[in-house]
Amino acid sequence: MSEAPRENLPGRQQNWQMFGKLIVVTLAMFGFGFALVPLYEKICEVTGINQLTKRDRQAEEFARNTQVDTSRKVVVEFDANGRGAWQFRPETGSLEVHPGQLVTVVYDLVNTKDVPTTGQAIPSYAPMVSSQYFHKLECFCFEQQELGAGETRKFPVVFVLDPKLPKDVNTITLSYTFFEVGGKGATASVASGGRGG
Repeated sequence: MSEAPRENLPGRQQNWQMFGKLIVVTLAMFGFGFALVPLYEKICEVTGINQLTKRDRQAEEFARNTQVDTSRKVVVEFDANGRGAWQFRPETGSLEVHPGQLVTVVYDLVNTKDVPTTGQAIPSYAPMVSSQYFHKLECFCFEQQELGAGETRKFPVVFVLDPKLPKDVNTITLSYTFFEVGGKGATASVASGGRGG
């Protein structure tokens, strides 16, 4: 009786090597994904991304302890862009501000939908370097805002410019974009069958 053919050992060995490589690649990908969270947070901290809507805990103390630089004026321009259900605008287009001076501006926001709607304002600054010297004590951008159907609301922004603002910055543009986000309004829209969009 003839002996059964022996299995192809080199082919089987290659399969096991490939399996081992796939396990190593899978573990490396998992490790990389796990490491992305602290890496992302560090990048955001260094670049200032994702810090724009966080409350500046030291702003109030900074405003109390800073001196107003009356020898200098900076023009601060205000801009607003509504996305989705919003009509959004500042009540004033620009102001001349002394660094160190406490300033309040007001933005008007209207929910044009016939259901409650939730939104989030994201600020941006030009020139970008000015964001480091723009300290907000109060801002509607610190949290999501829910407005009732057709509701109009006024939101103050209270800020102070750091007197250490570079001397070559004479104009700053503070721009907000107000986005519709999921929230109670989204739930109400679904409950009503999506009517009134």
